[in-house]
Amino acid sequence: MPDWNRYVTRVLDLMKRYPGVIAFFGFVSGISSFILVDRQEGLATWIATILLVSWLWLMFENSVMKLFTRIFKRQVPEPLLRYGTQMIHQESLFFVLPFFFITTTWNSGQLVFTTLLGAAALVSIIDPLYYKWLASKRWLFLAFHTLTLFAALLTALPVILHLTTAESYKLSLGIAMLLSFPSMASSFPINHWRRVLLLLAMTLAIGGAGWLLRSWVPPATLWMTEVAVSTDFDDQNRTPGDSVEEISTSQLRKNGLYAYTSINAPRGLDERIYHVWRHRSREVDRIALDIHGGRKEGYRAWTHKQNFPDDSVGRWQVRVETEDGQLIGVLRFVVTDTNQATLTRPTGDPLGVKPGTDDSEPAPPQSTPSTPEQTN
Repeated sequence: MPDWNRYVTRVLDLMKRYPGVIAFFGFVSGISSFILVDRQEGLATWIATILLVSWLWLMFENSVMKLFTRIFKRQVPEPLLRYGTQMIHQESLFFVLPFFFITTTWNSGQLVFTTLLGAAALVSIIDPLYYKWLASKRWLFLAFHTLTLFAALLTALPVILHLTTAESYKLSLGIAMLLSFPSMASSFPINHWRRVLLLLAMTLAIGGAGWLLRSWVPPATLWMTEVAVSTDFDDQNRTPGDSVEEISTSQLRKNGLYAYTSINAPRGLDERIYHVWRHRSREVDRIALDIHGGRKEGYRAWTHKQNFPDDSVGRWQVRVETEDGQLIGVLRFVVTDTNQATLTRPTGDPLGVKPGTDDSEPAPPQSTPSTPEQTN
């Protein structure tokens, strides 16, 4: 019979000698999956499915190993199990990073979440930090574990099950809460009914914090491909005119403004988003738009606002949000008392430019200003 321990030892030695290989593979697979999702190729679904299967293995690792020992009368080396856990963390974190990096609005609270994921990814490939600092503190390791799973689910569920962003967030948060309870129970043994109440309260607190801070979590599979705030719109070609950075009140009341967004979503995903027009941090209009995934250039949608308040001077935002309030992007412009407008060409750069709803009045060509326009 082959000496499996000797082979396992050799594999472990190679992995320890080149610790960045697994992380590099995870990052490359994440980039590949991101590109494949963009091109609507089915292989991306397989990559995400394999990732989730590896997480199921991690959840039931101890039970499976006990069953293996009982049946085959052999034990799997402990270093291999510990490295397997680390490998899954590395693969998961570097898999999701490309998605969150592209979809993050960097001048918002989403910066915190994505930076946290990046820091966790670095910890996973630095053995002294991972084993001596993280793994030695059970509660910290479990928090790390739950965060990684939460991010992986947010990325994989829309691809595999074609769930909307709102559905994926709720399901991912629910799974994270369920898994956090037994994890915390293992760290804080239940030897009194007060401990049960405390653990329930901690679990609910985790879920409540995740829900209240949902706007800080980027929608992993939705991103902007083109955005513009313009006074003109080409109805025939479905394209906006020059994008406005500053506009006078007289021009604003004469022509109104179009908020144009092109949003990339995975194939088979039907999503409701909102253009939220905001003036001086106050919501003015919220307009619903239904988008459909599968178009490489993104699903084009726009709203036309014509009725502005008497006091329109100041900073405006058009925020693009999901049904649950996750931020996809923000468009910004300033209304002035002058008669000079500052124009730029529409941009295809989604970073830092996010559409949102204030009280916007979407207007179709030659129609009332209360109907949103959209096209694929």
